[in-house]
Amino acid sequence: MLVNTAILGTGSYLPEKVLTSAELGKRLGVDEHWILSRTGIKERRIAAHDEATSDLAARAAETALHAASIGAEDVDLIVLATATKDKPIPATASIVQAKIGATRAGAFDIDAACTGFIYGLTAAHSMLMANPNHQTALVIGAELYSRFLDYEDRRTCVLLGDGAGAIVLAKTEDGEGLLSTTLVSEGTQADLVQIPAGGSQKPASTESVDSKEHFLTMRGREVRNLAAKVMPDLIGGLLKSAELELEDVRLIVPHQANGIMLTEWAGALHLPPGQMHTTVRNYGNTGAASVPITLDDGVRNHRIVKGDAVLLVAFGGGMTWGGATMRWTMDGTR
Repeated sequence: MLVNTAILGTGSYLPEKVLTSAELGKRLGVDEHWILSRTGIKERRIAAHDEATSDLAARAAETALHAASIGAEDVDLIVLATATKDKPIPATASIVQAKIGATRAGAFDIDAACTGFIYGLTAAHSMLMANPNHQTALVIGAELYSRFLDYEDRRTCVLLGDGAGAIVLAKTEDGEGLLSTTLVSEGTQADLVQIPAGGSQKPASTESVDSKEHFLTMRGREVRNLAAKVMPDLIGGLLKSAELELEDVRLIVPHQANGIMLTEWAGALHLPPGQMHTTVRNYGNTGAASVPITLDDGVRNHRIVKGDAVLLVAFGGGMTWGGATMRWTMDGTR
């Protein structure tokens, strides 16, 4: 018997409110084409005023549990990837645990920015494999970036949106499921993507609020250059560890950082049309939520069937990057 972990269900939640690039362009004094030509983003979702990150995460988690035919009371572990917590304390995962009724589950947050879901998947896999009494984990990526954006800053507000995605990860006894994972961090470049104030280094003050230091900042060109440099080696290493070739992979699900950048990656890798699945045009960059949202979209659109090889990759603040390969075990019926 070869024990492994595999995805039994996926889910996602996108807020109802749509903010189009045409609407956003009017605020910024640019037209829709200016945004589309730089980001490939047509629209993004914005959470309602009474929705918090935990609400988005709970909705996605419940959908994933339903898809896996598993009750919340059967979940042993909740790992929530987010950079936009409800509060500094407690962990947002604990709030989600209460909202969905996962009474037996241990729960914690993980923050690796846009790579957070990959870190969470890897952590959940390792913890399930290490504990004979644990069988099932919820891994969630959820972001509510609209509360942390300066809507006068073209470098950030045109890219980011709100949403959540989740998977149910469980032990299997046939060896199928997760094949390889890689996690990387380059802390010397941590200031490329950050919210400068609000933590222990620079607590909130009148001055920090007035100077807009509680909004997300990004040095986009440098981020893009670093991503272009490291992603080919990341993908190559993941495939080698899984004993796969790129043409063996049915679907590549990348972090939805920027639609133009994803098109460039697909060209550099010489991917055939459709091998890379994207949702960035409709949802924008949803940070740690983008990989599970896009994976769920692929499942719902029957882009993956049982036995397919799937590659997940992400790149984000920290700086961090990572990925996972898996042999798909869901039968495709929903």
